[in-house]
Amino acid sequence: MTQRQLKTGYFFLEGLNAFATTFYFYYLFFLLQSEYGFGNLGNLVVSALNGFVCLFASFYGGRFAQKKGYFCALKIGFALIGLMMVAGVLCHNASAQIVIMVVWSIGLCFTWPTLEALVSERETPAGLSRMIGIYNVVWAGGGALAYFVGGAVLEKLGMRSLFLVPLAFHLLQIGLTLWLEKKSVAATQDVLPLPSSAAEPLSLNPRPIAKAKTFLRMAWLANPFAYVAINTVIPLIPDLASKLELSPAQAGFFCSIWFFARLGTFILLWLWAGWHYRFGFLLGAYLLLMASFAVLLLVVQFWVVLLAQIIFGLAIGLIYYSSLFYSMDVGETKGEHGGVHEAAIGAGIFVGPACGAMALRFFPEHSTSSIWAVSGLLLMGLAVLIWLRYRKK
Repeated sequence: MTQRQLKTGYFFLEGLNAFATTFYFYYLFFLLQSEYGFGNLGNLVVSALNGFVCLFASFYGGRFAQKKGYFCALKIGFALIGLMMVAGVLCHNASAQIVIMVVWSIGLCFTWPTLEALVSERETPAGLSRMIGIYNVVWAGGGALAYFVGGAVLEKLGMRSLFLVPLAFHLLQIGLTLWLEKKSVAATQDVLPLPSSAAEPLSLNPRPIAKAKTFLRMAWLANPFAYVAINTVIPLIPDLASKLELSPAQAGFFCSIWFFARLGTFILLWLWAGWHYRFGFLLGAYLLLMASFAVLLLVVQFWVVLLAQIIFGLAIGLIYYSSLFYSMDVGETKGEHGGVHEAAIGAGIFVGPACGAMALRFFPEHSTSSIWAVSGLLLMGLAVLIWLRYRKK
């Protein structure tokens, strides 16, 4: 097999991972609410715990993949998250489910940095742009599909399918990983760009290394704050669905709109490289992120929430794409940079829900205190982002 054919296999692994992990983690909050009585505070604490684990495990997972080998890291990661799905079926108390989620998070952190590195290795600048574009479209598409159908699947098959459906995907991933590892040993050393008879290679904006590193730092700052917003929204979706009188299936259909908006943004940014190393795009996305986050959770009206989701997805799409593209574009150690990228995501997953949970803990009489607290946190991030851009070298 050629390197291009192998990378098709890596993208397939990525799509399976995106569907299975989104299905489990994002609907875990419905399980915790319906079977164990968790409210907004409890769900935010669980989300923060996941981020805290990912903050450290992602960095280690990326370094492990770089030193011990990508396939070794994938096999460990897929085996661990698969075993946790088995444990989830067998365990029936809240404490056990939290432990399962923690170990699952550790296993997950061996997969994403590795997959990012595998699709990015040995690419020209134009080839890297294509690979990151395809990577983002695949995982965003898998995640959007998982959230869209997830509520309906749970209603049809029951809550145990929260574990059984991802388990089937992870077993398939293990088998495919073993096959790809075998094929990679005999693969030809093909380093040519993706074949294209119709289009010239994408032209990238000039990127002096100092400028590139500045944008990398800004993206590594902005992306955690995007995940501050995302992982404050996700634990509160069951409560939002209740206020809008939506069943789990209806919540999956309606609240997946921002997933598809993010997917559309990824496709646009993949096809058009003009946004590379332009601060206005990153700043505009961050401002839209702040506004849409607050409106999404504060104004409980169907059409307002729908519009806010679209804007939310657009903003998150550009911010995430920036972080991953600059991570892969600036550094040669793809695994380690992928780990830093994912660790930064873990920081956002931890800080946002933790901030929201603390606000609800100390101001329980104000049901929107978590939203305002996280909005203030996003405002602080905006200040630091502007400082990074205009500080004196």
